[in-house]
Amino acid sequence: MDLPLVSEAIPQSGDLRVAVFESSIEAMLLLDPYDDRIVDANPAACTMLGYDRTLLRQTKVSTLHAGQLPELTVFTQAVLHKRAYWTTALTPRHATGQDLRLEYSGCIVSHDDGALVLLTLTDLEARRRRNVDAAAEDHMRGGIATWQRVERVFQDIERENQLILRAAGEGIYGVNAEGKTTFVNPAAERMLGWTAEELVGKEIHPIVHHTHHDGSHYHDHDCPIYAAFRDGAVHQVDGEVFWRKDGSPAWVEYTSTPIRDRGMVVGAVVVFRDVSQRREADEKLHAALAEVDRLRERLELENAYLQEEIRIETNPRGIIGRSEAIQKTLRQVKLVAPTTAAVMITGESGTGKELIARAIHEASGRSDRPLIRVNCAAIPRELFESEFFGHVRGAFTGAMRDRIGRFELADGGTLFLDEVGEIPLELQGKLLRVLQEGNFERVGQERTRTVDVRVIAATNRNLKQEVQRGRFREDLYFRLNVFPIESVPLRERREDIPLLAQHFLTRDSKALKSTLRLSEGDARRLTRYDWPGNVRELQNVIERAAILSQNGRLRIDLPDPSGTQPATGAARQKTDGRPAVMTSSEMRDHERANIVAALEACAGKVFGPGGAAEILDLKPTTLASRIKALRIAPRPRAIG
Repeated sequence: MDLPLVSEAIPQSGDLRVAVFESSIEAMLLLDPYDDRIVDANPAACTMLGYDRTLLRQTKVSTLHAGQLPELTVFTQAVLHKRAYWTTALTPRHATGQDLRLEYSGCIVSHDDGALVLLTLTDLEARRRRNVDAAAEDHMRGGIATWQRVERVFQDIERENQLILRAAGEGIYGVNAEGKTTFVNPAAERMLGWTAEELVGKEIHPIVHHTHHDGSHYHDHDCPIYAAFRDGAVHQVDGEVFWRKDGSPAWVEYTSTPIRDRGMVVGAVVVFRDVSQRREADEKLHAALAEVDRLRERLELENAYLQEEIRIETNPRGIIGRSEAIQKTLRQVKLVAPTTAAVMITGESGTGKELIARAIHEASGRSDRPLIRVNCAAIPRELFESEFFGHVRGAFTGAMRDRIGRFELADGGTLFLDEVGEIPLELQGKLLRVLQEGNFERVGQERTRTVDVRVIAATNRNLKQEVQRGRFREDLYFRLNVFPIESVPLRERREDIPLLAQHFLTRDSKALKSTLRLSEGDARRLTRYDWPGNVRELQNVIERAAILSQNGRLRIDLPDPSGTQPATGAARQKTDGRPAVMTSSEMRDHERANIVAALEACAGKVFGPGGAAEILDLKPTTLASRIKALRIAPRPRAIG
C-alpha cells in the first residue's frame, strides 16, 4: 500500500505546514497509531535515528522500539486519550544498534482517514551537553543569572515528571530558594482551591502556610519547607495546616525535599496530603476513649460505693416492722419519693436512717442511678471540699491524679449526706450553692460543672439548736429540711423487736448453717429491754447469741437494767456486794468453754473466713496453740 505524503497527511495550509515539517530542526515522526507504521519522517528525524527516509517509512513503530511494546502502547493510548502527552520511557534503537535516550512529545493531527500522531523527538543527552556547554560559556562570560538556571531546573522537573504530577493523588508543588512557587500539580490545586496561575511566581508561605492551626503567626524562618533549601535536608512534618483559598484550614502531612543543581541547593519539592478526615476521626476516637475512661472510672467508683450498700432481701426497701410508727414512715416515703424535694431524716443513731433514704431513692424515678452515701462524720476537715467536688492532679500535696467527687458521681441519682451536722461551717456555703444552682468546680480547676442531684440528709443532732448557736447555716437548714421524716427509736415500737430479731437470726443461721428459732421467753426479754443502741444494738446482740448458741438454743446476753452485767454460770457471786472474781482455774475453764462454743458454731473450722479464729478475734496460730494447751479435741468438719 502506498504511503501518503506528508502534504496529504497534514491538511490546513498544507504548503506552510509541509515547510515547517521539512525544515524543522526538531526531529519529527508522523505515526499511524492504528496500523503500527511510520507515515513519514523529517530530515532531522532521519539524522537522529540514522535511517534514510524511505527505510523509515517502511519500518513499523514497534520494530523501532523492539522489546518495548507495553510502554509504546501506554504512550500511544495516552496521546489518543489526552490529545497530547509526553514520555521519556521509550528508547528507540539507532541504525548502529545503540539505544537512544529521547524525550517523546506526541499530539493528534487529523486527516480524512482518521487521526495521526505527530511525534517530536528530543535528544536528552544532547540537551544535557548543551546545558553544560552553556554553563561553561556563562562562567567564562561571568555567568547567566542564577534564577534563569534554577528556572530551567524546575522546568525540566515539571516536564520530565508531567505524567506523575498529573496522576498523583498527593499535592505536589515546587519552590525555589527565594520561596517562590515554580509549579503546582492538579491535586494541590484541588486540595487548596488555588489555581497554578494564582500561585506560580509568588511566595507560597504567606499564601498557604502563614498561620498555625491555633491562629498564631507562622514565621517563614521556622517553616520546614524553607528549611529544606537552607540546610539541604529532607523535612517530614505531620500535624500542621495549609490554608485553603476559602480561608479554611486543611490538616496536612508533608515532605519537603531539597533540589540540587551542580551541587548547590536551589529549592525544594513539597509533597503533601490532606489528612483532615483522618485527624477528625482520630480526635473523635480520642474523645471517645477519654469518655470511656471517664465512665469506667465513674463505674469503678460506683461499684465501690454499691458494695457498701445495705440490702435486706426479705422485705421491700429493707424496712421491717408492723408498728404504727413504721407505717407512718412508709406513708411518708411513698409521698415524697416521686418528687425531687430534699428530705431531712432525723433520729437517734442506729434507728435505720440510711434504710429510709434508700427506700426513698428506690421508689423514685432515679432508682436506675446509684444512691451515693457520704458519712460526713468520717471525712477529715481539710478533705471535705475534695470529697464533695473532686480535685485535679496537683491541686494539693498528695493529689497524684484527677479524682471525681461525690456530687459528680451522684449525677442523675441521689446523694445521701449522713451526719450532715458534721459539715464544717466554711463549706456549708459551697454546699448551698450546689443545691441552689447545680454548679460546682473541682478543687484546683476553674471549669464549672453542672449536676442534677437529689439530696437526702440525715442527722442525730438538733439542727435548730445548731443554727441558734451559729454552728449551722440557717439558709442551708431550710434548703435541706423541705420534707422532714423522723426515724423512731426502737423502744417506741417494741412490737417490731421480735420481727427484727427473727430476721437477724434467720440471716445468721444461714451463715452458721444451723436452724435457730427465737423462743417466746427470748422475745419477751428482748422486748423489755430499752435498746439505747436501737436496731444496730439489737443486730449485734442476735449475732452474738447465734455464735454462742448450744444445742440449738440461743444464749442471749443483755445488759442488766441496773447497768451491771449478769454473772456467768462459772463465776462465783460475792455476798458482800463486791465484784465477782474468778480463780485461775475458773478463768481457764471459761476460756476453754468459749473456744469450744466458737468451734461448735463454726462446725470445727479453725482458720479462714467464718472460722473460730475470726469469731474470737485471735490470730489462727494463737488459737491453735491455745487449743493444744487446753487439750481441746479437734472436731470433725461438717460435710456439704
